[in-house]
Amino acid sequence: MSRIKEAFEGRKAFIPFITCGYPSVETSMRIIEEMEKAGADLIELGIPFSDPTAEGPVIQDADAQALAAGVTTDKVFDMVEKLRQNVRIPMVFMTYANVVFSYGTERFAKKAAQAGIDGVIIPDIPFEEKEEFSGILKSAGLDMISFIAPTSRERISMIAKEAEGFVYCVSSLGVTGIREEITTDIGEMVSIVKKNRDIPCAVGFGIATPKQAKEMARYTDGVIVGSAIVKLCEQYGEDSPAHVAEYVRSMKEAINEIS
Repeated sequence: MSRIKEAFEGRKAFIPFITCGYPSVETSMRIIEEMEKAGADLIELGIPFSDPTAEGPVIQDADAQALAAGVTTDKVFDMVEKLRQNVRIPMVFMTYANVVFSYGTERFAKKAAQAGIDGVIIPDIPFEEKEEFSGILKSAGLDMISFIAPTSRERISMIAKEAEGFVYCVSSLGVTGIREEITTDIGEMVSIVKKNRDIPCAVGFGIATPKQAKEMARYTDGVIVGSAIVKLCEQYGEDSPAHVAEYVRSMKEAINEIS
């Protein structure tokens, strides 16, 4: 069984996101190790990029600061390789087509797999254009994780049939960021996926509180949180690992009430 599949076995998965190299590479590594200890089941690693179109201001700013500090894709690969000496849970990259293209798709896939990455999310690649990436990633043993947005209603079945790893259900239109309320019918999105494919579904975009996480866990196999965690990194800087761990623990406890 793949590590990604194991992350969802017999439980609701909590999936935190961080921007690699923010506030520093060393702090990122400590945060990831602490998140695993606090109960994270799978971790999304954002590779800093100058034009992260799916991200809101919090993550955009973190990307800009990481790039300004000299974080490169190679440094992220090195970081993951070191982390894999201790971290056992699955890790997936969240990155953009331009990052993969400019690095060289085959080279990127090979290095990611060697470093210990399990899958890749590329939000700016439409489903219809995924072939130029998915075959190469698959050859390297990586899952290409698909997005399903509230607007993709008639395309959900088509995307689900070819999905790998898990399906990323986008809770709200627009970019990432904390939202007061989530009004999308996530349950309906998930049921359409499940009719077409037996694959885990995790929901992200806008989730920030244990209450929201618990509510979303009623309808899905996992909950993804990014901006709220990056905001803690912004607030506490080098001291953020302990604060992020505490937050992860509270979110995991909330979704465990549904498991």
